[in-house]
Amino acid sequence: MLAAALLAGCNSLMNAGSIGPNAAIVGKDVSSGPEEHARIVAAYGGIYHDAKLEQNVARIVGRIVAASDQPDQPYRITILNAPAINAFALPGGYLYVTRGLLTLANDSSEVAAVLAHEMAHVTANHAIERQNKARNAVIVSRVVTDVLEDDDGRLALASSQRSLASFSRQQELEADAMGVKTIGRAGYDPFAAARFLATMAAYANYRSASGPTLEKAPDFLASHPSTPQRVEFATKAARQFGAPGIGDRDRDRYLAGIDGVVYGDDPSQGYVRDRTFIHPTLGVGFSVPDGFVIDNTSDAVLATGADGTALRFDAVALVKGADLGQYLASGWVNGLDESSIRRFSVNGMPAASANASAKGWEFRIAIVQAPTGATYRFIFANEEATKGLDHAASLTVSSFQKLDQQALARLRPLSIKIVKARPGDTQATLAAQMRGVNRPQELFRVLNDFDPGAPVPAGTRVKVVTD
Repeated sequence: MLAAALLAGCNSLMNAGSIGPNAAIVGKDVSSGPEEHARIVAAYGGIYHDAKLEQNVARIVGRIVAASDQPDQPYRITILNAPAINAFALPGGYLYVTRGLLTLANDSSEVAAVLAHEMAHVTANHAIERQNKARNAVIVSRVVTDVLEDDDGRLALASSQRSLASFSRQQELEADAMGVKTIGRAGYDPFAAARFLATMAAYANYRSASGPTLEKAPDFLASHPSTPQRVEFATKAARQFGAPGIGDRDRDRYLAGIDGVVYGDDPSQGYVRDRTFIHPTLGVGFSVPDGFVIDNTSDAVLATGADGTALRFDAVALVKGADLGQYLASGWVNGLDESSIRRFSVNGMPAASANASAKGWEFRIAIVQAPTGATYRFIFANEEATKGLDHAASLTVSSFQKLDQQALARLRPLSIKIVKARPGDTQATLAAQMRGVNRPQELFRVLNDFDPGAPVPAGTRVKVVTD
C-alpha cells in the first residue's frame, strides 16, 4: 500500500506475481505440472541442492507413498531454496518442501505428516475444487475492477479472491485426517502432525514478536493456521493408532541429514545480520536504526520500526552518471516536494533525496549510485512526518557502503549445526552458541521443541543456528 500511494509510473516489483500454497496446486490434468513447476521454483528462490538432505526427504516420501491409498503414484520431489515454512503438491506427482520447513522440523515423522497432508489434498481432489473457485474469482474480478477505483475496494476484492482460492476449513481437516492415517500406517509417530502444528504456532509467535514481516514467498503458517481445533483434531486422529509414544520418529538420523543446511536467507540473494543487510554478490550493505526489524524478500528489502516507520530498499535501472535529482523529479513520485530535492554524496557515491506526501503518508526518498553504475533506492514512509522518520532515513542512507572483498570474504551464511548436549548443559548454555539471530534462547526453544525451563539431558542432539 505504501508503494501504491507513492509510485505513479515506475515498474514496481512490489506487485510482481508469486505462487503461494493456495495457488500452487492448479490445473485439472498432469500437463500443467511442468509449467507450474517452473513458476514455483522461480517464486521460491530456485532449487536447494544438498545430496544428504535430498536423500533424507526421498526416504520419508518413499515410506509414506508406500502406505498411502495410491502407492503406485511416482513423485518428483523438489526442495525449494526459501526460508519460508512451506510444502505443497501438484497433481501429477510434483511435491515441494522448503528448506525453511525442513530446518524447523525435528524428526522424520513431522516432515512425513506435512507431506502426507499435502498429498492428501491432491488425492481428495481438493485442488480441482479450489481451481473452480479460483476461476470464479477471476471472472468476478474482471467485472468488479472495471467499477472499483478506490484502494479499499480493490483490497476487499483481493481478500475475497484469496478466500475463494484457498482450501476450506473442512478440506484442511480432511487432509489432516488422511495425512495422520497415512503416516500411522507407514509406522511413523501419528502424533507428529499435532506436534508440528504446535511448533509452527510457536514459530509464528516468535516471528510476530519481532514485528511485521513480509516473506519472499507466502508460507505454510499463513495458509495452514495452527488453530486449537486442528491440533485437537489431529490428536484425536492419532489416538486411533494408540497412546502417545508409539511409532517411529527417526530423530537422530533426520537431524544428521539437516546438519549444515542454510538457515534463513540464501547468501546469493543477500542476507541480514542483526540490523545490517548485506548483499555479497552486489557488494553493498547498509544498517537500520535500533528497534528496526529487517526482512529480505525476493523483490526488495523491507524494514519496520517501532514508531511505524517503514522502509523499502530496491534497485532501479538508471544509466551510469545519470542526474539523480532529475530522476526524482521525473514523475514517478506522487506528491513530490520538488523544493526538497537535495544532491549529496554517501561514502563517495553520488546521491539525491527528496520528500513527498501522498494519500495520508509522509515519504523520504533517497537514490544512491554505486561506482559500478548500479543504482539503489530507499523509500521511507510514516503516517506522520515524525522525527523518527527523518532520523531513520538519515542514519540508514548514510550507512550505505560498498563492501571490499576482504570484508565480504569474512562473511559466512547462517546454517543449522547439530550439537550434542554435554553434562550440565541447559537451554541457556546451548542457545549461547547461536549467532546472527534475534532472541536466541527463544528461537532455540522453538527450533528444538522445548518447553520453557525444560532440562536438556546429556547426549541429546539439538539444533543451533551459527555462521
